[in-house]
Amino acid sequence: MILYPAIDLKDGQCVRLIHGDMDQTTVFSDNPAAQARAFQDAGCSWLHMVDLNGAFAGQPVNGNAVEAILAALTIPTQLGGGIRDLSTIEMWLSKGLTRVILGTVAVENPDLVREAARLFPGQVAVGIDARNGLVATKGWAEETNVLVTDLARQFEDAGVAAIIYTDINRDGAMKGPNVAATAALANAVAIPVIASGGVSSLADLRALKDCGAPLNGVISGRALYDGAIDLAEAVALLEG
Repeated sequence: MILYPAIDLKDGQCVRLIHGDMDQTTVFSDNPAAQARAFQDAGCSWLHMVDLNGAFAGQPVNGNAVEAILAALTIPTQLGGGIRDLSTIEMWLSKGLTRVILGTVAVENPDLVREAARLFPGQVAVGIDARNGLVATKGWAEETNVLVTDLARQFEDAGVAAIIYTDINRDGAMKGPNVAATAALANAVAIPVIASGGVSSLADLRALKDCGAPLNGVISGRALYDGAIDLAEAVALLEG
């Protein structure tokens, strides 16, 4: 399993939100590129990024910060937030991003996801953010009546590289991940699943690793910044 340290970008800074609420923001660094390099230097093999402003705006907002991060790293990277058309996908991949994450557009225009996955094999992931089992879109501000598993199964034959599953109620709250829901999703589809939301300890990482489903990896943010999870230990546990 891969540990994906998270850099969430708001107004050019590295932040974490609680339950996806833009008004509940903690700033961890005003130099996201330096933070990204620190994750790489500590042994992480991937980096996960979210353009939070972009998720609400529907287009890239923190482009300068993302480009600075890309320039600072040699490890692969993935980015979500405000990526809703082919031109934006192509733009980010051309700048050195390894993988784009499509969230809102996966609900509103699944054909675009299929087309992108065909044009850019292995470089398109789907972000499924859910509250109480139902998918939320547009920076988690809008709830749908779409079930997580139903959405994921739409892309079984599309060539999607991964699904990033986030339980919004757990995100940033340091209350532990939704292991059961994550495992159920991973066992329901053949697409690799990455767990996100609520990971707050090495025990949480161990629970996900031993959940009985073939998870690709785990995203962690606040716990790494707060020191609740030792980065070297986490990498050794998941990737060793």
